[in-house]
Amino acid sequence: MRLFSTDHRTIARQYFFLSLAAVLAGVALSLLMRFHLVWPHASVGWFEKLWPVKAVGGVMTPELYLSLLTLHGTLMVFFVLTLAPMNAFANLVLPEQLGAKGMAFPRLNMLSFWIALASFVILIGSFLVADGGPLSGWTAYPPLSAVGAIAGPGEGLGQTLWFFSIGAFSISSMLTAINIIATVIDMRAPEMPLSKIPLTCWNWFATAILSLLSFPVLLAAGLLILLDRLAGTSFFVPEGLLIADAKIAHSGGSPLLWQHLFWFFGHPEVYIAILPGMGIISQVISNFARKPVFGRTAMIVSTFAIAFLGLLVWGHHMFISGLNPYSAIAFSALTMSIGVPSAVKTFNWIATAWGGGLEFTTAMLFALGFVSIFVTGGLSGIVLGQPQLDAYFHDTYFVVAHFHLIMGIAALFGIFAATSYWFPLMFGRVMDERLGKLHFYLTFVLSYTTFGPMHFAGFAGSPRRYADFTTFDFLAPLMPIQRWITWSAFALAAAQAIFLYNLFHSMRRGKLAPANPWKSESPEWTRDTEIWQR
Repeated sequence: MRLFSTDHRTIARQYFFLSLAAVLAGVALSLLMRFHLVWPHASVGWFEKLWPVKAVGGVMTPELYLSLLTLHGTLMVFFVLTLAPMNAFANLVLPEQLGAKGMAFPRLNMLSFWIALASFVILIGSFLVADGGPLSGWTAYPPLSAVGAIAGPGEGLGQTLWFFSIGAFSISSMLTAINIIATVIDMRAPEMPLSKIPLTCWNWFATAILSLLSFPVLLAAGLLILLDRLAGTSFFVPEGLLIADAKIAHSGGSPLLWQHLFWFFGHPEVYIAILPGMGIISQVISNFARKPVFGRTAMIVSTFAIAFLGLLVWGHHMFISGLNPYSAIAFSALTMSIGVPSAVKTFNWIATAWGGGLEFTTAMLFALGFVSIFVTGGLSGIVLGQPQLDAYFHDTYFVVAHFHLIMGIAALFGIFAATSYWFPLMFGRVMDERLGKLHFYLTFVLSYTTFGPMHFAGFAGSPRRYADFTTFDFLAPLMPIQRWITWSAFALAAAQAIFLYNLFHSMRRGKLAPANPWKSESPEWTRDTEIWQR
């Protein structure tokens, strides 16, 4: 595999392994966080060796915990849930599904990967700087994130590098979006009109449009906050702000402006993560039900309805920010309306499977698991879409449970399904089905046992982002739930070792794949028999 290649399949593999490295790091960070939440005063010798300042005596400080949280969220949202479903798998099969020879802009495609890799390196570097990694979370709310080192540990060079990393990632994502849009519009085979392209292509196309509309806003917001930090401007820093008994020399800025700009990107990001998975799931269920997708036109319309409405509901993340009640009503109504096209997709998936000649391969199991997780996560979204209820739940573990299910686990199930289904296209071999099914059953059950109890912790008022629950008497009765979540999270992480073994073992020693192992009618399997020699 050439390192600097313009071949779309090579670039797909590069994105895949970059996302794999990111998810391994992200999961490791989450386990460290869960360990600390249950045993906050435990002394671990290698903690002090890794972080001599932030883990004196081997005990993790709250600042270190928040740095772990920030890096975990950033890695998972950007480098896993965005890169794998969109960049990796679209590069892998989009041209073949369209009857094209490659992506519209091969060099731009290669450049976008290397910018993403540079962004990843900068992000890891932000965690390793001497004055501490960023600790403002993946949302980086000002004013503290906008004033520099005076705001405390982790708000100096580490936070600055974090913003540079996100800026580079935004540029990479915009380049990829342009490439996908141009490929879908201009590179299709003459005999393939838009009305005939596969649902996966429609979903990548809609996701690319979302990316092209939302990532420039995040890039602009990041540039403005860097100007606040480095050039003394006041876009997000209000007048009269006192930090460490010192008056900050800024005036006229608004921290709420950052929230509006960030969430104008942030909520579409949910659909940037989940829409590609929806397209993948449609193809997998249709393939292994041996039936065409039920209601194809409705599926296409619902995809664009979800994408369009996703651009209009950023305000539901700001219900407790002092938002005008009339605006809150509008955002709430729009939020609830997304349930309609989402339900169309869910019922159509069920109708596609109903009465079909179901073949329960690993890919099919993960596709059906996606439907289950997506519905479960969506139900809690109905609760959070109500301003009065969100006022209570907003800063609790209820929200953690919601977005981990709807955005995290559901998208990961789509990635697992796609990996199993298109593994022969990437490596010319098939994964072990027995190990794949064992991995699915363990992951499916443990996902519910890990994130399901978080809803109950949220009902009881357990706050998120706290580094230590043991210092609060009102949280003491919830510690058994936190211990259960922690042990379940460790088991869930351990189950992924099955996937890793299956992945790397199958790459080298897996059974050679026949030309069309899944008996699919999709163009990437039937169009080019030379793929097995690549």
